Amino acid sequence: MCDSSKELPFVPYPTIQTTKINTDVFTFLSPGEVTYPAAPLISAKFYTPEGGPLTLKVRATLYMNSEIPDPPVVEPPTEKDNVLTINYDYDFSMETPETCDVWYVELDYTSDTVQNITLIESFMVNLDPETSRGTKTEIP
Repeated sequence: MCDSSKELPFVPYPTIQTTKINTDVFTFLSPGEVTYPAAPLISAKFYTPEGGPLTLKVRATLYMNSEIPDPPVVEPPTEKDNVLTINYDYDFSMETPETCDVWYVELDYTSDTVQNITLIESFMVNLDPETSRGTKTEIP
C-alpha cells in the first residue's frame, strides 16, 4: 500500500499483529544468492481459543525493501481442497534491494473445513504489476 491513491481490489484480511521487527535495516550476507522478493517464512498450528472454533494460527516473517515504509497487507485467504493460500501484498520492484525491513504478521484463520488443511501456500504479491514469490508449509 505504498501509494495511497491505489485502491486495493479486496478488503484486507484482519491480522492480530503486523509489526516491523528490526530497528536497523537488514542486509543479506550474500545478496547475489537471494531470489527477490524473498519468500515468506511461515509457521502454523491449530488451536481452539476458549469458547471458540478450531482455528489455524499463521505466523509469517516477510523481508521487504527498507525503502518502502508501508506494512504488508494480507489478502483474504483462499481454501481449496486441503490447501490454504495466503497472499501478502506490498509495492516492490524486481530489483534486489540493498537492505530490507523484517515484518512479522500474525493472523487466525477458521472455516467450516479448517481441520482439513494440511498445507499453506504463501506468496509475496506485488500490488502493481502482479508478480509473486512463494513458499509451501506443511501443517503438522
